[in-house]
Amino acid sequence: MKGFPTALRSRLLIVRLLLFGGLVFSACLPLAAQQTDINKYTLYTGFDTLSSPARSLTEYGFDVDFGVTVKPWMGLGGDFGAFGNSIINGSGTINGSETVFAPVFNKLNGMGVPGVPPANAVNVPFKSTTYIFAVGPQFYWRKWKSVTFLGRPGFGGIHETADLTFPPGLGTLLPALGLSVPNPHQTDLTWFIGLGGGADFNVSRRVGVRVTVDWVNTHLFNNLLTNRQNYVRFTVGPTWRWGQLK
Repeated sequence: MKGFPTALRSRLLIVRLLLFGGLVFSACLPLAAQQTDINKYTLYTGFDTLSSPARSLTEYGFDVDFGVTVKPWMGLGGDFGAFGNSIINGSGTINGSETVFAPVFNKLNGMGVPGVPPANAVNVPFKSTTYIFAVGPQFYWRKWKSVTFLGRPGFGGIHETADLTFPPGLGTLLPALGLSVPNPHQTDLTWFIGLGGGADFNVSRRVGVRVTVDWVNTHLFNNLLTNRQNYVRFTVGPTWRWGQLK
Protein backbone atom coordinates (compact mmCIF):
# COMPACT_ATOMS: atom_id res chain seq x y z
CA MET A 1 0.00 0.00 0.00
CA LYS A 2 1.44 3.34 -1.02
CA GLY A 3 1.06 6.46 1.12
CA PHE A 4 -0.61 6.93 4.47
CA PRO A 5 -4.15 5.65 5.09
CA THR A 6 -6.83 8.23 5.88
CA ALA A 7 -7.10 7.24 9.56
CA LEU A 8 -3.34 7.64 10.05
CA ARG A 9 -3.30 11.01 8.30
CA SER A 10 -6.10 12.18 10.60
CA ARG A 11 -4.19 11.09 13.73
CA LEU A 12 -1.02 12.78 12.53
CA LEU A 13 -2.97 15.99 11.88
CA ILE A 14 -4.31 15.90 15.44
CA VAL A 15 -0.81 15.34 16.80
CA ARG A 16 0.56 18.26 14.79
CA LEU A 17 -2.25 20.53 16.02
CA LEU A 18 -1.61 19.52 19.65
CA LEU A 19 2.12 20.13 19.38
CA PHE A 20 1.61 23.40 17.50
CA GLY A 21 -0.91 24.52 20.11
CA GLY A 22 1.59 23.69 22.84
CA LEU A 23 4.28 25.72 21.12
CA VAL A 24 1.97 28.71 20.70
CA PHE A 25 0.84 28.44 24.31
CA SER A 26 4.43 28.21 25.52
CA ALA A 27 5.52 31.19 23.49
CA CYS A 28 2.96 33.30 25.35
CA LEU A 29 4.33 32.40 28.78
CA PRO A 30 6.65 34.78 30.64
CA LEU A 31 10.35 33.97 30.39
CA ALA A 32 10.72 34.30 34.17
CA ALA A 33 8.59 31.18 34.75
CA GLN A 34 11.49 28.80 34.16
CA GLN A 35 11.44 25.44 35.99
CA THR A 36 13.69 25.29 39.05
CA ASP A 37 11.97 22.71 41.33
CA ILE A 38 12.51 19.45 39.43
CA ASN A 39 11.40 15.95 40.43
CA LYS A 40 13.80 13.02 40.23
CA TYR A 41 11.42 10.18 39.30
CA THR A 42 8.74 10.04 36.61
CA LEU A 43 6.05 7.41 35.94
CA TYR A 44 3.97 7.69 32.79
CA THR A 45 1.02 5.57 31.65
CA GLY A 46 -1.01 6.25 28.57
CA PHE A 47 -2.94 5.29 25.47
CA ASP A 48 -0.68 4.05 22.66
CA THR A 49 -1.15 3.65 18.90
CA LEU A 50 1.27 2.14 16.39
CA SER A 51 0.74 2.47 12.63
CA SER A 52 2.64 1.09 9.64
CA PRO A 53 1.49 2.30 6.19
CA ALA A 54 3.52 -0.42 4.42
CA ARG A 55 1.53 -3.14 6.20
CA SER A 56 -1.79 -1.26 6.35
CA LEU A 57 -1.46 -1.87 10.08
CA THR A 58 -2.94 0.07 12.99
CA GLU A 59 -2.61 -1.18 16.57
CA TYR A 60 -3.94 0.18 19.86
CA GLY A 61 -2.61 -0.49 23.32
CA PHE A 62 -1.13 0.75 26.60
CA ASP A 63 2.21 2.33 27.35
CA VAL A 64 4.20 2.45 30.64
CA ASP A 65 7.35 4.53 31.10
CA PHE A 66 9.55 4.91 34.19
CA GLY A 67 12.44 7.34 34.21
CA VAL A 68 15.06 8.84 36.53
CA THR A 69 16.15 12.44 36.01
CA VAL A 70 19.93 12.70 36.40
CA LYS A 71 20.32 16.28 35.17
CA PRO A 72 17.70 19.02 34.67
CA TRP A 73 18.11 18.48 30.93
CA MET A 74 18.37 14.65 30.82
CA GLY A 75 16.66 11.53 32.16
CA LEU A 76 17.49 7.81 31.90
CA GLY A 77 15.20 4.80 31.62
CA GLY A 78 14.12 2.58 34.48
CA ASP A 79 12.21 -0.67 34.95
CA PHE A 80 10.26 -0.58 31.69
CA GLY A 81 12.76 1.21 29.52
CA ALA A 82 13.19 4.86 28.80
CA PHE A 83 10.20 5.05 26.54
CA GLY A 84 8.02 2.37 27.97
CA ASN A 85 6.78 -1.14 27.43
CA SER A 86 3.88 -1.26 25.00
CA ILE A 87 1.33 -4.03 24.52
CA ILE A 88 -0.52 -3.25 21.32
CA ASN A 89 -3.18 -5.24 19.46
CA GLY A 90 -4.49 -4.63 15.96
CA SER A 91 -4.89 -5.91 12.41
CA GLY A 92 -3.58 -5.14 8.95
CA THR A 93 -2.95 -6.44 5.44
CA ILE A 94 0.23 -7.57 3.68
CA ASN A 95 0.37 -6.70 -0.01
CA GLY A 96 1.84 -9.48 -2.14
CA SER A 97 4.24 -7.07 -3.84
CA GLU A 98 5.97 -6.57 -0.45
CA THR A 99 6.64 -10.29 0.09
CA VAL A 100 9.55 -12.54 -0.86
CA PHE A 101 7.22 -14.33 -3.33
CA ALA A 102 6.80 -11.23 -5.51
CA PRO A 103 9.81 -11.91 -7.83
CA VAL A 104 8.51 -15.43 -8.61
CA PHE A 105 4.96 -14.20 -9.25
CA ASN A 106 6.20 -11.39 -11.49
CA LYS A 107 8.54 -13.66 -13.45
CA LEU A 108 5.84 -16.26 -14.11
CA ASN A 109 3.38 -13.55 -15.12
CA GLY A 110 5.99 -12.19 -17.51
CA MET A 111 6.27 -15.68 -19.02
CA GLY A 112 2.51 -15.85 -19.45
CA VAL A 113 2.02 -18.80 -17.09
CA PRO A 114 -1.76 -19.16 -16.53
CA GLY A 115 -3.34 -19.13 -13.07
CA VAL A 116 -0.64 -16.99 -11.42
CA PRO A 117 -2.09 -13.75 -9.96
CA PRO A 118 -0.10 -10.50 -10.09
CA ALA A 119 1.85 -10.03 -6.88
CA ASN A 120 0.09 -6.74 -6.10
CA ALA A 121 -3.28 -8.51 -6.35
CA VAL A 122 -2.45 -10.85 -3.45
CA ASN A 123 -3.42 -9.43 -0.07
CA VAL A 124 -2.99 -11.36 3.18
CA PRO A 125 -5.02 -10.09 6.18
CA PHE A 126 -3.56 -10.65 9.64
CA LYS A 127 -4.12 -9.89 13.31
CA SER A 128 -1.16 -9.17 15.56
CA THR A 129 0.07 -8.34 19.04
CA THR A 130 3.20 -6.22 19.42
CA TYR A 131 5.50 -5.57 22.38
CA ILE A 132 7.95 -2.66 22.30
CA PHE A 133 10.71 -2.09 24.86
CA ALA A 134 13.51 0.47 24.84
CA VAL A 135 16.18 2.05 27.04
CA GLY A 136 18.16 5.23 26.70
CA PRO A 137 18.28 8.95 27.40
CA GLN A 138 15.48 11.48 27.21
CA PHE A 139 16.36 15.17 26.83
CA TYR A 140 14.29 17.98 28.36
CA TRP A 141 13.82 21.66 27.60
CA ARG A 142 12.50 23.34 30.76
CA LYS A 143 12.16 26.94 29.65
CA TRP A 144 8.65 27.36 31.10
CA LYS A 145 6.84 26.01 34.16
CA SER A 146 3.65 25.06 32.36
CA VAL A 147 5.21 22.87 29.68
CA THR A 148 8.31 20.68 29.37
CA PHE A 149 9.46 19.70 25.90
CA LEU A 150 11.29 16.40 25.43
CA GLY A 151 13.22 14.64 22.71
CA ARG A 152 14.79 11.19 22.52
CA PRO A 153 16.63 8.79 20.23
CA GLY A 154 14.91 5.45 19.80
CA PHE A 155 16.72 2.14 20.14
CA GLY A 156 15.28 -1.08 21.51
CA GLY A 157 13.47 -4.30 20.72
CA ILE A 158 10.14 -5.12 19.10
CA HIS A 159 8.34 -8.47 19.38
CA GLU A 160 5.31 -9.35 17.31
CA THR A 161 3.05 -12.35 16.88
CA ALA A 162 0.77 -12.39 13.83
CA ASP A 163 -1.96 -14.76 12.67
CA LEU A 164 -2.25 -14.68 8.85
CA THR A 165 -5.31 -15.56 6.77
CA PHE A 166 -4.17 -16.70 3.33
CA PRO A 167 -6.47 -16.13 0.33
CA PRO A 168 -8.23 -19.25 -1.01
CA GLY A 169 -6.03 -21.15 -3.44
CA LEU A 170 -2.75 -19.62 -2.30
CA GLY A 171 -2.01 -22.69 -0.17
CA THR A 172 -2.08 -24.91 -3.27
CA LEU A 173 -0.59 -22.38 -5.71
CA LEU A 174 2.63 -21.81 -3.76
CA PRO A 175 3.64 -25.53 -3.64
CA ALA A 176 2.83 -25.80 -7.35
CA LEU A 177 5.34 -22.98 -7.94
CA GLY A 178 7.95 -24.73 -5.81
CA LEU A 179 7.46 -22.36 -2.88
CA SER A 180 6.79 -23.37 0.71
CA VAL A 181 3.61 -22.11 2.36
CA PRO A 182 4.44 -19.78 5.28
CA ASN A 183 3.26 -20.75 8.74
CA PRO A 184 0.00 -18.86 9.37
CA HIS A 185 1.21 -18.15 12.92
CA GLN A 186 4.30 -15.92 12.71
CA THR A 187 6.48 -14.76 15.62
CA ASP A 188 9.47 -12.45 15.42
CA LEU A 189 11.77 -10.50 17.73
CA THR A 190 14.17 -7.89 16.37
CA TRP A 191 15.69 -4.48 17.09
CA PHE A 192 14.56 -1.05 15.95
CA ILE A 193 15.91 2.46 15.61
CA GLY A 194 13.94 5.69 15.68
CA LEU A 195 13.50 9.23 16.88
CA GLY A 196 10.78 10.92 18.88
CA GLY A 197 9.67 13.74 21.09
CA GLY A 198 6.75 15.52 22.64
CA ALA A 199 5.74 17.59 25.64
CA ASP A 200 4.58 17.37 29.25
CA PHE A 201 1.79 19.84 30.02
CA ASN A 202 2.30 20.41 33.74
CA VAL A 203 -0.91 20.54 35.79
CA SER A 204 1.17 20.80 38.97
CA ARG A 205 4.70 20.01 40.14
CA ARG A 206 3.78 16.33 40.53
CA VAL A 207 1.18 15.77 37.80
CA GLY A 208 1.20 16.40 34.06
CA VAL A 209 -0.26 15.26 30.73
CA ARG A 210 2.23 13.86 28.22
CA VAL A 211 1.86 13.76 24.43
CA THR A 212 4.57 12.04 22.33
CA VAL A 213 5.17 11.06 18.71
CA ASP A 214 7.88 8.59 17.63
CA TRP A 215 9.16 7.31 14.30
CA VAL A 216 10.34 3.68 14.39
CA ASN A 217 12.20 1.77 11.67
CA THR A 218 12.67 -2.01 11.81
CA HIS A 219 12.46 -5.20 9.74
CA LEU A 220 9.98 -7.67 11.18
CA PHE A 221 9.36 -11.05 9.50
CA ASN A 222 12.27 -10.80 7.05
CA ASN A 223 11.48 -14.39 6.01
CA LEU A 224 8.22 -13.09 4.55
CA LEU A 225 8.57 -9.33 4.00
CA THR A 226 11.29 -7.94 1.73
CA ASN A 227 11.47 -4.33 2.94
CA ARG A 228 12.14 -2.63 6.26
CA GLN A 229 9.06 -1.05 7.80
CA ASN A 230 8.43 2.46 9.11
CA TYR A 231 6.05 2.93 12.03
CA VAL A 232 4.50 6.03 13.58
CA ARG A 233 3.80 5.78 17.29
CA PHE A 234 1.56 8.19 19.21
CA THR A 235 0.96 8.18 22.99
CA VAL A 236 -1.02 10.40 25.34
CA GLY A 237 -1.70 10.07 29.07
CA PRO A 238 -0.97 11.28 32.61
CA THR A 239 2.49 11.45 34.17
CA TRP A 240 3.32 11.40 37.88
CA ARG A 241 6.53 12.78 39.38
CA TRP A 242 8.08 12.61 42.83
CA GLY A 243 11.39 13.00 44.64
CA GLN A 244 13.73 15.97 44.51
CA LEU A 245 16.60 16.40 42.06
CA LYS A 246 19.59 17.62 44.09
